[in-house]
Amino acid sequence: MASAGRRVEDMRRIAMMVLRLFLKAPYYLFCIWRCGRREVGLEEAYACVKKVTKAANRAGRVTIEAHGLENIPQEKGFIFFPNHQGLFDVLVFLESCPVPFSFVIKKEASKVILLKQVVAALRSIIIDREDVRQSMQVINQMAEEVKKGRNFLIFAEGTRSREGNRLLPFKGGTFKSAQKAKCPIVPCALIDSFKPFDEKSIAPVTVKLYYLKPMYYEEYAGMKTNEIAAEVKRRIEEAIAVHDIPAV
Repeated sequence: MASAGRRVEDMRRIAMMVLRLFLKAPYYLFCIWRCGRREVGLEEAYACVKKVTKAANRAGRVTIEAHGLENIPQEKGFIFFPNHQGLFDVLVFLESCPVPFSFVIKKEASKVILLKQVVAALRSIIIDREDVRQSMQVINQMAEEVKKGRNFLIFAEGTRSREGNRLLPFKGGTFKSAQKAKCPIVPCALIDSFKPFDEKSIAPVTVKLYYLKPMYYEEYAGMKTNEIAAEVKRRIEEAIAVHDIPAV
């Protein structure tokens, strides 16, 4: 397990990504900006963002290992619920997930350059966790969008863990969107996603993502939101315990 004490993002790997993509960066930024202006559909926008993400991860010497892709529901309209380790988390999904999704992002992170443009391109939703009323509006909005067949990602911890691959408590209210939409819940286990931007190193690093078996509405229909949260957290922790094998 990784040690605790990680804080704000270290800029070394981010700087390396920018420098190694320096000649292509203006073109990539323009493409994402164009997608954010709704000049293309979500499918095309997602393909564009995925292409840029793969290039950035490669430039940053980050390898993504994705497992359990067969667990992603075939039908549209589901929600990913992963553990949260930092800004790099969404990049792991963008590289590995074969189907388009939008995500819910906290207001502070949505102001980060490029991430701001990605939020617009993927029709993602900004949440102000200090504003309870606005947060509930976001949950309701996401539920309605999922009913229409859009896929979403939201971090149930609310904020990233500062303890490596250990999880914070999952907030039950986050799962109200799934209950309202009666949609599949897909638990996802991120391992070492804090390393690319938190560790003071630009050495090659591997991040693992496990898409776990989905919970369909029939399975959680009689559960309270805090019970759903506890079960999803348990499944993720179990997957991390099995697959978080320290390098020799």
